[in-house]
Amino acid sequence: MPLICLVRHGQASFGADDYDVLSDLGREQARCVGEELRRRELRDPLVVSGTLRRQRDTAALLAAAAGWPVAAEPDPRLDEYDHLDLLKRYPGEGGAGDGSGSREVQRLLDGALRSWIAAADADGWPAFSAGAVAAVADVAAAVPSGRDAVVVSSGGVIAAVVAALLGAPGDGVIALNRAAVNVGVTSVLAGSNGLSLLAFNDHAHVTGARRDLLTYR
Repeated sequence: MPLICLVRHGQASFGADDYDVLSDLGREQARCVGEELRRRELRDPLVVSGTLRRQRDTAALLAAAAGWPVAAEPDPRLDEYDHLDLLKRYPGEGGAGDGSGSREVQRLLDGALRSWIAAADADGWPAFSAGAVAAVADVAAAVPSGRDAVVVSSGGVIAAVVAALLGAPGDGVIALNRAAVNVGVTSVLAGSNGLSLLAFNDHAHVTGARRDLLTYR
């Protein structure tokens, strides 16, 4: 049975003109998780990512560190939701605040995400969540016997997949998303009964001597 490792991308560029660019720290995180996955001796893994630059660059750096090739075609179903659009659509959902700083933005985003999930518009959260789960299931189906896979995506996508596997409600999605560590590894086993969660957000590779690489945003 293939093991599917869902990896959150490295730290992006919060506050910069283009958020969708890995920071210098994010690039180092990507190399670090590649070394960690190589140490785990995954079986000739298929490496795929979403289409966002921070996802593709994390996949490339990870794969280079591990000595693996990256699949040619990224999957847009692994792309993160547009957090800026959500903040515009649901302004002030997180309560009063000055709207600045990563913690403040996260608080506002939690409120916006909660409202988006609760709205349950057919082309909104249900479609996003179903697409994320289907993308991972398709990777599992595409992996030949005796091989594993690495899927580089984002916190919202990984939270959606984990919540679906656990049957967690909307607040569970938000809690999972908030806890996601940059380059954290979530392990899913693909078996005859479908996908099963083995571990969420493993980040031992950015603790201890590598604690300087631990970031959440």
